[in-house]
Amino acid sequence: MIKVLFVCSQNKLRSPTAEAVFCNDANLEVRSAGLNNDAEIPLGVEDVEWAEIIFVMESAHKRKLRKRFREHLKDQKVVCLGIPDNYEYMDPELVKILKTSIPQFL
Repeated sequence: MIKVLFVCSQNKLRSPTAEAVFCNDANLEVRSAGLNNDAEIPLGVEDVEWAEIIFVMESAHKRKLRKRFREHLKDQKVVCLGIPDNYEYMDPELVKILKTSIPQFL
């Protein structure tokens, strides 16, 4: 079972969509969180330490993650998907992007 964490800014659109898309995969345990303090589910140390692979949506998220959680990032793979904040929750185009870009890293 691979522990996968999806991260965006607010945890309202992109990362919860990714969590919903992959939550029924029997080989994965998935969570999502946001890097902003006022995110729906703010990213915490326990999430970072729990994860084996962390998918961030933008390069700014990767920088912020590495800066705020540097001492907690050990062997986790951090992958930037390069998905801009242009999508609504469960947007069919976003779902398609996630389904095509993520499996190669799992």
